[in-house]
Amino acid sequence: MNTIKEFLRKILPESWILWTHKVRAVVAAFWYGFPSRKFKVVGVTGTNGKTTTCNLIAKILEAADYKVGMATTINFKIGTHEWKNNTKITTFDPFALQKLLKEMADKKCQYVIIETSSHAIAQYRNWGIKYNVVVLTNITHDHLDYHKGMTDYRETKLKLFSDNPSVSIINRDDPSYIYFAKKHSKELFLYGIEDKADVLAKKIIYESDKTNFSLLTPDSQIAINLNLPGKFNIYNSLAAACVGLSQNISLNKIKSGLESMKGIPGRMEIVRNTRDFTIIIDYAHTPDGLQKVFETVKQFAKGEIIHVGGATGRRDKTKRPLLGALAGKYADIAIVTNEDPYDEDPSEIIEQVAQGVIRGTAKKTDKTLGKDFYKILDRKEATELALSLAKKDDIVLITGKGAEEVMAVGNKMVPYSDKKIVEEILNEKFEARNPCPQCYA
Repeated sequence: MNTIKEFLRKILPESWILWTHKVRAVVAAFWYGFPSRKFKVVGVTGTNGKTTTCNLIAKILEAADYKVGMATTINFKIGTHEWKNNTKITTFDPFALQKLLKEMADKKCQYVIIETSSHAIAQYRNWGIKYNVVVLTNITHDHLDYHKGMTDYRETKLKLFSDNPSVSIINRDDPSYIYFAKKHSKELFLYGIEDKADVLAKKIIYESDKTNFSLLTPDSQIAINLNLPGKFNIYNSLAAACVGLSQNISLNKIKSGLESMKGIPGRMEIVRNTRDFTIIIDYAHTPDGLQKVFETVKQFAKGEIIHVGGATGRRDKTKRPLLGALAGKYADIAIVTNEDPYDEDPSEIIEQVAQGVIRGTAKKTDKTLGKDFYKILDRKEATELALSLAKKDDIVLITGKGAEEVMAVGNKMVPYSDKKIVEEILNEKFEARNPCPQCYA
């Protein structure tokens, strides 16, 4: 089926393909009776931070005693019932999405939060959904395999803000904010760390596993003890807080909601273990996202940073060497490995990422293949090597898949979880071995 779809995409005009997408979306919305009209919809778009922001919004709304539905890259929620998203799809096909929204309506959800991707907007998957609140996290390099460039990528996301939403919430510190702020909405919230925003974070204290800051609004302020590390999570929290403020939720309830979040699976997730080094799993798969993770980890690294990561197949190829360059720059030991190759040759993807690692180290001590730079096809073996090389106070950082429990190989979804693999390796006893028997030059 996927082979047929790929063939049709190559021979049919793009306008015709988009027309068929829209027809399906219209039919789906009518078939399920426009369920989104029965609750308020919060849409979150942007390159990075969407999933965390969605989950933080849910916590705030629940702290205010609302029943919440949610659909994100990693999880779904209807009230107290929550389950994993193992589809590797952020925003569903319109029939699946409208069916889920109808279930949320039937279960009397008062708010529904939808993580809304640029692909979904371009392909009309969200047609017929009236967004009451729309949120922009940021716009950085991603999906340029699908979009014609950064301008087209930004213009696609702008469509979410073009239907006169009641509230627009925009990251004032993101360079693209001006384009989104121009779109009409009844109410506009600008958030950020710089002084020009309406809702601000000040007096920030970063720690390895949490962040403390003062949340300032035009009228008041409150101290937030966030159980999530990193500057990027302050931005996610500010976006979520703005949603709460737009719905007249008190600062105390917003504080309660933000502080109740103990962690997001696969987002700067620390794998608890009895060893004397730290293991972190993160979904970072864009250059901007990976750089922010590296910068956060670097702040608290006492030993070396050992990085395991790669790049996804069937996606934007231009970011592959950029991801490698970041590993070359920030990691003391860089291990490039397989990561959702789809129908591409994983060895070729690894080579493209590895070229970036070499460029990333050009201005400092070059990395040596087999010493502090490795290319390992099997992701489990790459992870095992990283854990075997880790010493006291080191950080093993595994990026790209986060909380995903499948790997896309060809047209199949093969069971694979970074966290489960780490736990499996930790439960085994490391044996003396050649540190890199699987490496290839």
